[in-house]
Amino acid sequence: MHLPVLRRGAPYRSVETVTLRDLRTGEPVAEVSLANRGLIARDLSDGAAGNGPRAARAALAAVPLAERLEICRRAATLFAEAELPVGLYGERQSPEDYLRDLSSTSGIPVALCRANLAKLRTVLAEMPEVLAGLTRGLPADALDPAAPACGSVSGSHYQPSTDVLGAVLPSNSPGVHGLWLPAIALGIPLALKPGREEPWSPLRLLAALAAAGCPREALGFYPTDHAGATEILLRSGRSLLFGDARTVGPWARDPRVQIHGPGFSKVIFGADQVAEWPRHLETVVSSVLQNGGRSCLNASGVWLPAVGPMGTAAARDLAQALALRLAAVEARPLADPQAEIAAFPVAATAHRISAWIDRQLEIPGAEDLTAAVRGTGRPERVDRVVEVDGCTFLLPTVLWVSDPDHPLAHAELLFPFCSVVAAPPSELLDRIGPTLVATAFTADPGFRQALLDCPAIDHLNFGPVPTWQISFAQPHEGNLFEHLYRRRAVRELRPAPPAAIALEATS
Repeated sequence: MHLPVLRRGAPYRSVETVTLRDLRTGEPVAEVSLANRGLIARDLSDGAAGNGPRAARAALAAVPLAERLEICRRAATLFAEAELPVGLYGERQSPEDYLRDLSSTSGIPVALCRANLAKLRTVLAEMPEVLAGLTRGLPADALDPAAPACGSVSGSHYQPSTDVLGAVLPSNSPGVHGLWLPAIALGIPLALKPGREEPWSPLRLLAALAAAGCPREALGFYPTDHAGATEILLRSGRSLLFGDARTVGPWARDPRVQIHGPGFSKVIFGADQVAEWPRHLETVVSSVLQNGGRSCLNASGVWLPAVGPMGTAAARDLAQALALRLAAVEARPLADPQAEIAAFPVAATAHRISAWIDRQLEIPGAEDLTAAVRGTGRPERVDRVVEVDGCTFLLPTVLWVSDPDHPLAHAELLFPFCSVVAAPPSELLDRIGPTLVATAFTADPGFRQALLDCPAIDHLNFGPVPTWQISFAQPHEGNLFEHLYRRRAVRELRPAPPAAIALEATS
């Protein structure tokens, strides 16, 4: 199968290609066309022909909002159930083909791929609720050029900030594609750069949208290299960028780019709940392990106040129990329905991450509890890097960190990895650092208020809500509507009708 570039929705074969291979066998799975920087620059510029992003946005905006939402609803069913043309020559892909292909090149187990398929289907099917959350309940005429009060509500006008949304996408989890999907309902065309090992999800989603009736010129798909990704970010008036700290760092201050980097999500205990940790263990396990630990929503830290010897002992007991639970998770073949963790597409990456953890463990103040658990009763310690069915995995890792300044207290890695950190109660919230999602266990009114006031926390859950569990009414990271639209006040002074002027003169 050849996966093409989509230029204004039209398949295009490039001279330059790359081959996607099965992780287990090395056999070719697909050939992918690569768009060079010049091609992307041309497509994202409005030339004399009038067929650039501005024309694409006009075509999409001409579709009433109600129909755009209906397109999303139809696309939900097509994405999850239909055979769709995804290849250059019309090769069709069934849902089972999609799951197989996605798993074979990304290393994500089929069971997790299936769960992410269901998640993306839900985002498309529930797009009205998604938009209500993003717009905080604005009426339809705020976004619908076809409505009588075109693009305005209560004296305000919502003006698009861009003619196209660019997105430089990752390969870690298909679920992240739910973040750009609302752009179509919001009337903004797309220019997507897929992850190297995961072109399958964005391409299938675009195929489903096209089959559901979305104007094809609004659908751009550009597999490319680093230079091409940079061109998308520079040429798009607004864009999304996914990646690690090194990738997103240079763009962090660019208001055109919405950053989706490490989340450093956490579970936080109040002093009143440390001794009650057994009641909360399942929420902690789920927060760390769900989706193979590959999301920025997964907890990479559990923070507890170190309140005297008893409190510290209870915190360590929690760390030990968490290590026992996660050490029982095994690497399984990708097709195993019980598989819970993903393989690394590049084996050297797993070895490099493991070696980095071991180097940091040489610094006093941190201990790998899962390594000790796996080594119990065995002739030698079981390494966290394992090979199964031709794939390389990192086994879940739980650390006990007694020094909140230790580098491993603030690490986030692409597998189920968690540091359990004990910190002085008065300093805990000052030490946690940036936190995309925090799930907090406490009934202490003072600590609850401190959590609400903490500027480091973006999303805050109280009680047994896993960090990965989000609501459509609460946008995940950033707000796509606010990224794509700006609000401005509009006033109009209308002169009095001539008849009224004449009447005033005679009186």
